[in-house]
Amino acid sequence: MEKKKNDPYAALRFREFNIFLLVRFAMVFAWSMQFVVIEWQVYSITKDPFSLGIIGLMEVIPAVSLALFAGHVVDQKEKKGLLLKCILGFSVISFGLFLITWPEVIGDWSQNTVLYTIYALVFLGGVVRSFIGPTIFSLFSLLVPKKIYPNAATWSSSVWQMGAVVGPAIAGFAINWIGVHWSMCFVFACSLVAFLSLTQIPKKPILNTKIGEPVFKSLKEGLNFVFSTKIILGALTLDMFAVLFGGAVALLPVFAQDILKVGPEGFGVLRAAPAVGALIIMFTSAYFPLNKNAGYKLLGAIFAFGCCIILFGVSTWFWVSVIALFLSGITDGISMIIRQTILQLRTPDEMRGRVASVNSMFVGSSNELGAFESGLTAKLMGTVTAVIFGGSMTLITVVSTGALLPSLRKLDLRKDLEEHELKE
Repeated sequence: MEKKKNDPYAALRFREFNIFLLVRFAMVFAWSMQFVVIEWQVYSITKDPFSLGIIGLMEVIPAVSLALFAGHVVDQKEKKGLLLKCILGFSVISFGLFLITWPEVIGDWSQNTVLYTIYALVFLGGVVRSFIGPTIFSLFSLLVPKKIYPNAATWSSSVWQMGAVVGPAIAGFAINWIGVHWSMCFVFACSLVAFLSLTQIPKKPILNTKIGEPVFKSLKEGLNFVFSTKIILGALTLDMFAVLFGGAVALLPVFAQDILKVGPEGFGVLRAAPAVGALIIMFTSAYFPLNKNAGYKLLGAIFAFGCCIILFGVSTWFWVSVIALFLSGITDGISMIIRQTILQLRTPDEMRGRVASVNSMFVGSSNELGAFESGLTAKLMGTVTAVIFGGSMTLITVVSTGALLPSLRKLDLRKDLEEHELKE
């Protein structure tokens, strides 16, 4: 039997998927730019690295608390309409941050009042985020056939990284050129672009056959599936601890302002470096899939990620720091593609919202929890020591996970793809 040639553009041949990519880019760009701008503003107000950790904590509390409920709602509702509501919620929050950074609006407000208002809006953003992740994951699966899920996951992750590249870079330069206030105005405009683009995708069917199922029964079923599927549980756990302890990017305002002394433009370069590396590996993987020996590649990538974080922590040279972050992005990109492919291939259609919500609890929210961990350890240990500690814990996590889960080590996704091709 002749081996099928890999088509790196398979997913891009579907119009609705292309619109989905535009929506995802606009939202990731807006969200990442907003987070960077707010990080800069908060640290400028407080000059305390722990305040950066508070930003992460304010977003992670609602994101984790509501994640399972959000997954249940997503499985019960039409995905496109729900995502429109999520984007509208984000737009309202962005507009609020636009106002709170406008000197003419806040007038003679005290710094604490401004700071607490920012924290409150970030908290509301966490509520919205708890619904966005599962909704995007579920809508994704309705736009392309299962046999090209890996290719679609690669392009979706590439667009995510592209937004994560451009957003922080533009944020750093925008802060310098037009200030924090008008930077937030640009974020608000991007959210409107995402909203209008999504209206071009028609409504999709609800695949869950248990509409109206009691909430607690639904949540229990989702949790049981994740915790009984060792491959999914292992991948989520591994990535969660790697992101949790490797959250050095949360401390970049400290490195940019106080250690490397490179200002807002250097901050933008540092913030974009990991995403540039990830973006390169995303496009490369469209031509050279990562499905063979996926388990070993996942473990190796996260181990290398930990090494890069340690290198960044000990560096006092700007360009060495940039290279370390760039390499961390490459390894993180490999991890992201493999994890997303595992989730898409091994999750039943009727449970995608709940599984994605557990994923957001494990991985998505660990970004913000990692920011809190980094801020706390930086206050207790010092900034450099905290980053080195986080990278070291990532290495320990990889070695432990690989030893305890041999099924994850031996994972090969080619068999899953062959099964889906036979079904279709």
